[in-house]
Amino acid sequence: MLDFPRWKVWSISLICLLVSLLAVPSLLPERTVNQWPGWVPSARINLGLDLAGGSYLLMEADIADLARQQLEAMEETIRTELRRESPRIAIGEISTQGGQLSFMVSDVSRVDRAREIAYNQTEPVGFGGSRTWTVNVLDSNRIVMTPTPAGLDQALDTALDTAREVIRRRIDPSGTREVSVIRKGERRIEIQVPGEQDPERLKVMVGKTARLEFRLVSDDINPEMLRQGRAPAGSVILPYPDDPAGVGRIAVQRRSMVTGEQINTAKQGFTQAGAPAVDLNFNTQGARRFGTATQQNSGKLFAIILDDVVISAPRIDQPILGGQAQIYGSFTVESANDLAVQLNAGRLPIELSGIQESSVGPELGADSIYWGTIASIGAVVAVVLFMLVTYGRFGVYAMIGLVINALMILGIMALFNATLTLPGIAGFVLTIGAAVDANVLINERIREEQRKGRKTLDAIETGYREASTAIFDANITNVIAAVIMYLFGSGPISGFAVVLMIGIITSVFTAVNVTRMLVALWVRKARPRLLNI
Repeated sequence: MLDFPRWKVWSISLICLLVSLLAVPSLLPERTVNQWPGWVPSARINLGLDLAGGSYLLMEADIADLARQQLEAMEETIRTELRRESPRIAIGEISTQGGQLSFMVSDVSRVDRAREIAYNQTEPVGFGGSRTWTVNVLDSNRIVMTPTPAGLDQALDTALDTAREVIRRRIDPSGTREVSVIRKGERRIEIQVPGEQDPERLKVMVGKTARLEFRLVSDDINPEMLRQGRAPAGSVILPYPDDPAGVGRIAVQRRSMVTGEQINTAKQGFTQAGAPAVDLNFNTQGARRFGTATQQNSGKLFAIILDDVVISAPRIDQPILGGQAQIYGSFTVESANDLAVQLNAGRLPIELSGIQESSVGPELGADSIYWGTIASIGAVVAVVLFMLVTYGRFGVYAMIGLVINALMILGIMALFNATLTLPGIAGFVLTIGAAVDANVLINERIREEQRKGRKTLDAIETGYREASTAIFDANITNVIAAVIMYLFGSGPISGFAVVLMIGIITSVFTAVNVTRMLVALWVRKARPRLLNI
C-alpha cells in the first residue's frame, strides 16, 4: 500500500489536472471563452434540443419517385444486358408508361432468351416465392415487366434505411452532435437537431435529394416544341430557370454521361469571375466516363442537372480529362457549401418532403437546465454530507475523488464536443452515485478487515484489493448495458448511454486510483496506529 512510486503519483495527478482543465470552458460564459487566445483549448459541451432548443422535422417518402427510379434503373439494366448478348438482341424503344416497362423484341425467335434475361434481373422477396418484378410476354414479341408490391415495399425499406444514414451524415458530418434521425412508421423519418434555429434551412439541407447528373443536350428540337412540352424520342424536357433563351425549359437526353455516384469529393469554391461554385473531383470510373463523353461530343452542349432541374448548360469546348469539374449557377456561398456537403454525404435514394416542422426555443431549455442543476447540486450535497458523517477523513478523500470525477466527465465530453441532454444529466447524477458506491465498498471493506483484527496497513491494503474486484465486476456489467443502449438506441437514449459510459470509467479510475493515492500519501506521512473510519 505504501509502495506508491513518485512517477505514479505524478502520472495520476497530471491526468486528473489535464482532463479537468478541459471542463473549464463549459463552466464559463461563452463570451468569456471567445475572448481567449486561439491556442488555448476552448471546446465546450453542446446542449441538446431539450436544453438549448433546436429544430424538429418530420419527412415523408415519395413512393411515386421511388417507383420512377426503379423503372429508370431497370430500363438501363435491360438495355445493357441485351446489348451484351451475343448475338445482340435487337429491341424497339423501351416504354415506361403506366408504371410498367415494356419493349418489342425484333426477332421473334429471340423472345424466350430476352424474357430469360429480363427474369434474371429480378430478385426473390421473402420466403413466399414472390419476386421484385413480374415478367410476361404479350402479343408473341412484347415483354412487359411490372414491379410487384412486395418488391416496392422491400425497395422502400432499403431506401429509407439508406436515407436515414445520408441525412445523419449531412447534418452531422463530424459525428459529434447528438442529432436524432429515426424512422417513424413505414414512410416517414423524424429528425431532431439541437441548436439549429432555422428549420427552413434544415429542411432544404435534408430534403434536397442531391441527385446530380451530367447529360447531353438534345439538338434536334426547336423552341416551339419546348414550349409545348414535346420531346423527341430518347429525350426528356426539364426546367431550366437560367435559360438564356428565356424559354425556361431544355431538352436533354434521358441517359446520363456521369452521375453524382461517381464523385469522390465536392467542396465549395469560386469561378474565375469570383462567383460561388462547387468543385468536383470524380473517382476513377467517373473520370474515365466524363473524359470519354467530352472527347466524343466536343462542341456540343451538356446539361448539369440537380434534382431534375438544369443548373447550367455549357458547351464542351475541349475534352475534360483531369477527373475534375466545376458546377456553377445561381449559388450563394452558403448554398454552394450546403450542396457540397450533400454531395459528399451521398444522394438520397428517395425524395423526401416535409410534412411537419417546428423549432424549440431556448427558454424551455433554460428551465430544464435550472431544475437539472438544482437536482444535481442537491444530490451531490446529500452524498457529501453522508460520506463526511459516515467515514470522516476517508469521506473527505472520497469527496475529492467525486469532484475530480465530475470534472473529468465534463472534460471528456467537451473534448469530443459531445451533446448534453436531460437524459444525459440523469446519467451524470447516476454516475455520481456509482462513484460513491465504489468508495462505500472500499471503506466498508476496510472496516470489516479492522474488525477481524488486522493491522492498520493490512486492513487498508486488503480493503482496496478485495473491494476493487467487486467494483470492476459491477461496473463491467454497467458498461455492457450502456454499450447496448448506445448501439441500439437513438437520441436521448444514446445521450444517456454516452454519459453513463464515461462516468463509469472515470468513477472507477477515481475510486480505485485517486482516493488510494491520497490515502497512501497520508498513511506514509502520518503512520497512524488506528483508523477512525
